[in-house]
Amino acid sequence: MEIFQIVGFGLITVVLIVLVKQLDGAHLGALIRVVFGAVVFLLLLGKIANILDIVQELFLRANVNQFYLGTILKVIGIAYIAEFGAQVCRDAGESAIAQKVEFAGKILVLVLALPILAAIVETVIKLLP
Repeated sequence: MEIFQIVGFGLITVVLIVLVKQLDGAHLGALIRVVFGAVVFLLLLGKIANILDIVQELFLRANVNQFYLGTILKVIGIAYIAEFGAQVCRDAGESAIAQKVEFAGKILVLVLALPILAAIVETVIKLLP
């Protein structure tokens, strides 16, 4: 199971970071954290692709406009990437930058969501007498 690989890799990474902190300080530890996050992402990439395929199939079966699927997937991607970037910033001790990354992610999500919100409002207006 992949979870055992990820947990094992995480524990090894933590031990490595603790050892490196004693020798070098926090600089190399931050780099190790970023590498760990990238490796975990790469390990899960196949699973993410499977999820996307299933969601796309559900949208096709439900006869939902593909525009909405693309927008939803972009929103999810922005949310995950912004969270990952913010956590890397926090790990490096830069919480102010992390907050800006999160803020930018929220604004980008809002921009992407506006067409869907407009479509919902139009539908509601058409339903009203």
